[in-house]
Amino acid sequence: MTGFLNTTVIVTILLFIGMLIMDFVGFKIRSNRNKKNITEYNTGLGPIEGALLGLLSLLLAFTFNLSADRYDARRQTIIDEANNIGTALLRANLYPDSVKNLLKTDFKQYIEARINYYDVGNDEDKIQAALNQSSFISQKIWNNIAALSQKPENVLRSQQMIPAMNSMIDITTVRDDKRIAYVPNSILNLLFILCLVSAFIIGYGRKEKKTDWILLCCFILMITVTVYLILDLDQGRSGIITMDTAHQKMLELRKLLK
Repeated sequence: MTGFLNTTVIVTILLFIGMLIMDFVGFKIRSNRNKKNITEYNTGLGPIEGALLGLLSLLLAFTFNLSADRYDARRQTIIDEANNIGTALLRANLYPDSVKNLLKTDFKQYIEARINYYDVGNDEDKIQAALNQSSFISQKIWNNIAALSQKPENVLRSQQMIPAMNSMIDITTVRDDKRIAYVPNSILNLLFILCLVSAFIIGYGRKEKKTDWILLCCFILMITVTVYLILDLDQGRSGIITMDTAHQKMLELRKLLK
């Protein structure tokens, strides 16, 4: 298991335990108040409890949708990059063999650098090293294409190759930006606080003298599993839900070099 997966599991387990504790604290506080004033009943909490649980459901749905959208955007960007690299690589065939072979050698190095960009996981130092390597290679390819474009016999080839190279280079910035586009911490913090407060209100508003632990644990478990999926979706390189399927499109580019 990766470091992030361990962190996510720990956070969700702590949330589960915290919600159980908050429910117990709320129940005990209400029980002590009832002992001091036997005429006080657990009335008036229905609308508050319903509104709070409704707010929790709304925030869970909003955060889950936000996290899923970011996951889909990262996945689509990987596929788009693979398509852009494939297009540029195929258009290298427009040049004479002497030029084409040199370009394909550089493209092979570039593809390996972009594959390594994903394979290094969440190690920021290795990610930046992979980015620098791919940037160096793409600049080398661009310089060669720019030099070839100065020759009259390469005008038509350049008109095809230069736009493909632009798209291939530009999407690396887009992909890295989407990689670090996480759900804002303020939203996640609010979600955690709302989960704990909801558990407290449920315990405080319980009319029964005994707690149905099975029902309570099932409710809290569903909440924490949803939170776990939100956190897991927000990361594309670790956890249960990854970008491995989309990354296969990058690996398939190796076939174009054979």
